[in-house]
Amino acid sequence: MSAILQCEGLYKSYGNAPALSGIDLSIEEGGVIGLLGPNGSGKSTLIKLAMGMLQPTGGRILVGGIKPCPQTKAFTAYLPDAHFLSEWMTVDRAMKFSADFFTDFDGAKAESMLSRLGISPQQKIKTLSKGNKEKLGLILTMARNARLYILDEPIAGVDPAARDFILDAVMLNRAPGSTVFLCTHLIADIEPILTHAIFICNGRIMLDAPAEETRQREGKTLDELFREMFRW
Repeated sequence: MSAILQCEGLYKSYGNAPALSGIDLSIEEGGVIGLLGPNGSGKSTLIKLAMGMLQPTGGRILVGGIKPCPQTKAFTAYLPDAHFLSEWMTVDRAMKFSADFFTDFDGAKAESMLSRLGISPQQKIKTLSKGNKEKLGLILTMARNARLYILDEPIAGVDPAARDFILDAVMLNRAPGSTVFLCTHLIADIEPILTHAIFICNGRIMLDAPAEETRQREGKTLDELFREMFRW
């Protein structure tokens, strides 16, 4: 398998404050990878570097074998950790907007997910609840037939029913053979779908291993191991 995401001696600093300190990673295509760490550990910085929203201080990051650029964004579906939809739009207009930008956007897939939620395409985004706005953002992301899905804290602050919808939407709608790169500190909720776990703390990789192999080797769940490693 080829690597969909690689980091080679990756450094990122904000002024004199290091956010990432010499990250080396090679993530093969396929599977659901958890980028797991406490708040402020460097997760979002790594994701923004992968999306080309930030530039490395040192080292390099490659997506699909090339530096982040418009070409990589064409096969990478990104869900940020903040609301990004225009409030004045209708749901249908937001879908058309996504289809205009991304040739891999599958309108039928988006409509199927919307139907499950009971959201009308004619509804204005500003009238949606906070939870449904977050779900709509996920729907627009997962409706793409992408090679790589990068999801930044997709289940933070949601109730159990919303969490179940989000995880189901990810697993049922990801494109065949694609990679899901899921960033969170809520390990227990997403552990059942993970094939690979990366623990990060203070900008350094603490664990990089297959999920089931780690559970068997350590004799505990990833959540238990995470709590043990990052106990205050």
